[in-house]
Amino acid sequence: MSETMKDYEKELEASYKKIAEGDILTGTVIGTTEEEVILDLKSYAEGIIKAEDYSREPGFSVREQVHAGDEVTATVIREDDGNGNILMSKVEADDVLAWDKLKDLQENETVLDVVIKGIVKSGVIAYVEGVRGFIPASRLSLSYVEELEDYLNKNIRVQVLEVDKDKKKLILSARELLLEKEKEEQRKKISNLETGLVTEGTVETLQPYGAFVNLGNGLSGLVHISQISQKRIKKPSEVLSVGDKVKVQITAIKDGKISLSMKALEDVTAKEIEEEVFELPETEEATTSLGSLFANIKLD
Repeated sequence: MSETMKDYEKELEASYKKIAEGDILTGTVIGTTEEEVILDLKSYAEGIIKAEDYSREPGFSVREQVHAGDEVTATVIREDDGNGNILMSKVEADDVLAWDKLKDLQENETVLDVVIKGIVKSGVIAYVEGVRGFIPASRLSLSYVEELEDYLNKNIRVQVLEVDKDKKKLILSARELLLEKEKEEQRKKISNLETGLVTEGTVETLQPYGAFVNLGNGLSGLVHISQISQKRIKKPSEVLSVGDKVKVQITAIKDGKISLSMKALEDVTAKEIEEEVFELPETEEATTSLGSLFANIKLD
């Protein structure tokens, strides 16, 4: 019971604590209108944040995007707004606190869901912690983006790439996450392959050291020049051209790379031919001469 009384005394004392301009306080949202957000500060007065002081994000609506129970940190800009309330600004608090938070997000490689709010000459704009962030066009996708307007109001996942508090610069990127997703999908596809599997593919590029073969489903493998043919060749183009359909055998899978062989299939075929034997009729003796063996074979 004594602990409860102490807690109560602390709350009572805090409720009468003098609040000054510039203080940064955290309160709980107890109401919203189109024009303002009302905070319970557990103090002698409620906090009021005007809509324009809540967020700089274009199109932000406090009525739609702020809810009762949300915790909000804001700076006191006037001790009395004329109606006995404490006038506050979230954007001012963001200017002070957001940069440290953004630095933490960068260091922890935190994945963020953002909405594209603007299009500029060489990229797009999104907001994180109330700070305007820039996403270069080269970091929106794995391939070149022709129409940036297609991204307007689109939700995408990004990470903080660069934070500069002094220059008020925040750079975001989606590319790293997309690359990792692509690698993970590639790993899953490769995990379904087995060495020894024979399949068909299309020659997509020729290099001095071998040929890259497209196996389909986004997978490619290398046929080293030594594995292209049984006969010795100086360059792959002696026997292959881009676009050729070839049959290959998977000989190794290591570190996400697929090694292929055409020669291995030639070796198998040659071995099968060598192993073919003529079966003698049961009535024939093992000493049957070569001439009698072929006596009944008609030649065209």
